[in-house]
Amino acid sequence: MTALLESYSAGRWYAATDEGRPVLDAVTGEEVARISSTGLDLGAMVAHARTVGAPALAELTFHERAGLLKAVAKHLTGLKDELHELSFRTGATRRDSAVDIDGGIGTVFSIASKATRELPNDTIHLDGGLERLGREGTFLGQHVWTSRPGVAVQVNAFNFPVWGFLEKLAPAFLAGAPTIVKPAAQTAYLTELVVRRTIESGLLPDGTLQLLAGSPAGLLDELGVQDRVAFTGSAHTAGLLRNHPSVLHGGVELTVEADSLNCSILGPDVTEEDPELDLFVRSVVAEMTVKAGQKCTAIRRVLVPRALAATVTEAIAARLATVVVGDPRSDAVRMGALVSLEQREEVRKAIQSLRASSEIVFGDPDHVDVVDADAERGAFLSPALLRAADGAVEPHDVEPFGPVSTVVAYDGVADAVRLAARGRGSLVASVVTRDPAVARSVVLGLAPWHGRVLVLDRDDAAEAAAAGGHGSPLPALVHGGPGRAGGGEELGGIRGVLHHMQRTAVQASPEMLTAITGRWTTGSRRAVGDVHPFRKSLADLRVGDAIASAPRRVTLADIDHFAEFTGDTFYAHTDPEAAAANPLFGGIVAHGYLVVSLAAGLFVDPDPGPVLANFGVDSLRFLTPVKADDTIAVTLTVKQITPRTNADYGEVRWDAVVANAGGEPVATYDVLTLVAKEWPPTPA
Repeated sequence: MTALLESYSAGRWYAATDEGRPVLDAVTGEEVARISSTGLDLGAMVAHARTVGAPALAELTFHERAGLLKAVAKHLTGLKDELHELSFRTGATRRDSAVDIDGGIGTVFSIASKATRELPNDTIHLDGGLERLGREGTFLGQHVWTSRPGVAVQVNAFNFPVWGFLEKLAPAFLAGAPTIVKPAAQTAYLTELVVRRTIESGLLPDGTLQLLAGSPAGLLDELGVQDRVAFTGSAHTAGLLRNHPSVLHGGVELTVEADSLNCSILGPDVTEEDPELDLFVRSVVAEMTVKAGQKCTAIRRVLVPRALAATVTEAIAARLATVVVGDPRSDAVRMGALVSLEQREEVRKAIQSLRASSEIVFGDPDHVDVVDADAERGAFLSPALLRAADGAVEPHDVEPFGPVSTVVAYDGVADAVRLAARGRGSLVASVVTRDPAVARSVVLGLAPWHGRVLVLDRDDAAEAAAAGGHGSPLPALVHGGPGRAGGGEELGGIRGVLHHMQRTAVQASPEMLTAITGRWTTGSRRAVGDVHPFRKSLADLRVGDAIASAPRRVTLADIDHFAEFTGDTFYAHTDPEAAAANPLFGGIVAHGYLVVSLAAGLFVDPDPGPVLANFGVDSLRFLTPVKADDTIAVTLTVKQITPRTNADYGEVRWDAVVANAGGEPVATYDVLTLVAKEWPPTPA
């Protein structure tokens, strides 16, 4: 008997008390492992996540969590050969494994990097700007994101045992939520290996990652109002989860990615001579054969103009004829096996349902020639292309989760959009067109029914293919879809992190908001001291430290010189009569950028010091014109301090307010600088 897969719970590896059920090699039919969770204390698993994992994450900032995730990704990168070798047993080719394993690791890198760039080095994240709740500015509102003291449970499908695990882990971990991962039984041995190697690395705090290998029966009973379940799988199982008492009445948040009848539309503008036609055919065949079509984003419906339906069908069939099926270890093989014999039977049943209104134009569901393998022992299936009759219903209702697509003819853009919508909500659609008007019409028609839309033409084809094409979810973009696709949403950069967090509106005085958020709030006290803030390192600098400059008169000579020097001779700065005629100016006024430049001269300390560089300004607004001979002064306040964990400096955001002699703001903006953590720097 082969080894029993172990769960990882409450800080130790656990083997079930029974023999478990066999998990078979998709290619050879041999037993790879056995799986069972009999006897596992699910209550203890959840409690360990809450009492050990969550507090450990709560002590870390977003940047510290991101650093740990990057370390895990680097560790797994060094183990890719081992992971790829085991992945062959799932039926995946080298190309398939790259999508799953390399794609999963790359997703962790990407999301962690975005967290470092876009989230503060803190445990609280602000959502939007201040809301003024009173006339005097002493009562304000600020939306904030904070971590929930709950558990993130992921229940995954069999098709992406590595990517599916890692793309859910990274956002949850960054949000401060410990993860319990429950992989699908058919490929759980690959997920188990990734989790095992991660645990062995010692990089993640105890309790932040646990593995449930086997049945999850009873797990939802242990969850409560702060917990979240992310499910990827069939609509049937999703329905059972939605009706679980913990979801219906217990406050458990459930997000679902389920069935999806994704489509690709060939624009009516494309001709047989256009390169877009070949791009379309290549895309369809790739989506049919990568992972043997076992992708929730694969193209199931091929929507083509009626006049080109026969041509496109023949071109796809001809390209499918070159696809070699067999043992994924063979260099000649382009498509491996389905994940199991049971899955092959499910796909065959789906094809039979489709045949009620469609004819098979390529492939034989009952026979396929394979290379270096036994076609009966392995879960091999020929790619199958069907052509739908007019008015066919089944292509818009039946999802064959394998290498199967159906060509559907349409009459005009409106008809194509109508047919796409008959899928009742999908994860992704693509349109291949060279016509901007077609692109706009199709995208606006598809958007309400899809989570992502790819517009493909000769200009973006190369980079789109490098990014994975139609079927590859990208870390920076949302993954999910409405209606039949489940209504859930994952990834999307920092959006995926915020899905796990709580947004709260805080009402308070400026001083209290500064204390709560760690970011200086307009109306809070400023600390104007004897030491120029630019002379302070991060070790000494504090939020609220400020400088109030001496005044400076802006002369007509200054304005004339700036206009001549820069070439900005807009009439408001150079033509007294025209400037006076404009009610916004009422005479010659200073350039806005002159005002900002002069303001910098009022607050900058000229000597070398802890302020290493200015790298930009944010939210610059010119509020009131500065006329010739007006006087300006600037108040600069430390607004936010963000130390970089991997550098000897950090980022400091300064609130800048330039005011005239009457105290009226004429310009406001944020100044961004890099500041040394220590000054003078410690010798290397």
